Amino acid sequence: MNKKFRLKKSADFQRVRRFGKAIAHPFVVLILLPNASDSIRIGVAAGKSIGNAVARNRAKRILRAASAAHIAQITPGYDLVLIARGPITAAKSTELVPILQNLLQQAKLIAHKENNESGTHIN
Repeated sequence: MNKKFRLKKSADFQRVRRFGKAIAHPFVVLILLPNASDSIRIGVAAGKSIGNAVARNRAKRILRAASAAHIAQITPGYDLVLIARGPITAAKSTELVPILQNLLQQAKLIAHKENNESGTHIN
């Protein structure tokens, strides 16, 4: 993920966690809050419940990789915080891409994708 899309300051993390709307999944929690700019910023966190430093850094790395796949689709004007949960240590970033897409759709930050691009349904 490009550094210009990262949420870095502790005060920004606290603001999003305190005032934002949370959507949970067993692997990750997505917290979103509108910001004053027309850009998207994403912060990633993993607590000590994930494991040692190696496990926490791996969890953050795969969350950043999964979120980078959706940066272009996300509606600008939001700060997002992704918080890793315990079972994420067994997951791969390719498994998290559809999970993160589902969370973003629930938050109405990206549009639902149809299975068939032409709009017609095949029976």
